[in-house]
Amino acid sequence: MAKILTLTLNPALDLTLSLDTLRPGHVNRTQAQQSHAAGKGLNVAQVLADLGHQVTVAGFLGQDNLQPFEALIARRGFTDCFVRVPGETRSNVKVVEANGRVTDINGQGPEVGEAARAELLQRLAQAAPGHAAVVVAGSLPRGISAAWFRDLLLQLKALGLKVALDSSGEALRAGLQSAPWLVKPNTEELGEVLGLPVHDLAAQRAAAERLLGSGVEHVVVSAGEQGVSWFAAGVALQARPPHVQVASTVGAGDSLVAGMVHGLLTGQAPQHTLRHATAIAAQAVTQVGFGINDRAQLAQLEAAVQLTEQQEGCR
Repeated sequence: MAKILTLTLNPALDLTLSLDTLRPGHVNRTQAQQSHAAGKGLNVAQVLADLGHQVTVAGFLGQDNLQPFEALIARRGFTDCFVRVPGETRSNVKVVEANGRVTDINGQGPEVGEAARAELLQRLAQAAPGHAAVVVAGSLPRGISAAWFRDLLLQLKALGLKVALDSSGEALRAGLQSAPWLVKPNTEELGEVLGLPVHDLAAQRAAAERLLGSGVEHVVVSAGEQGVSWFAAGVALQARPPHVQVASTVGAGDSLVAGMVHGLLTGQAPQHTLRHATAIAAQAVTQVGFGINDRAQLAQLEAAVQLTEQQEGCR
């Protein structure tokens, strides 16, 4: 298996509250609650570890609430390249209703100063040798500009790493300027950065052709329960996941990214790569938390994924 680096610039302590129905303006009583050290890159890292990869994690962590993150890193056996900065890592509250709807209330993370930015670049340069790829996932914290983020991705590419990007808004827009190896937007995120709707397969393909023409090698577009589309040179596939009982949609996209990176780095056939990644994402929504916890269930989900191959792959 490969050595993979994940980069989470704006991690979070996720508090997931489960209840029947959210009633705004009223007292709501939860049925369950769970707290996780999280952030998109850390979520990806956990799935990659379960798939057998050696994982190095990096980004910024607030000094005032390190314990949950350091406990996760130790428990999972990750190599820790996080830079500690003054303040608290943000907290995100996720309210999960019985019908699967999730309401996010995302906190504001600590300010990242020039010294911390420089230290992260140094740590990444030292850690990069021996790693096959880096997954850069999530939003930008205060103190990180879109221009600095773009330059960061270019530096990661210059270090010989395949860059997989999963972000949105200004981070995605800036990141695309670096022509990453793989991008995984959902339909809303892709439509926002390109300025056009991409809800149907034809529009997704047209958008993917545009990104592939700019130097991106793999475009993976997620559309929730409608499935996943993957476009690359000679590849145009769509996968539709089986129906599952939704516990939480948090982490589904992160699990998809991990599955795609795993399949590509281990040389799996495109059909198997997308089918397996889609099943991992489908399993993710049946649980609160991150990782592959039931191999038998995963095999059943994978067998039930519906795969459609278009007649001609992308050029």
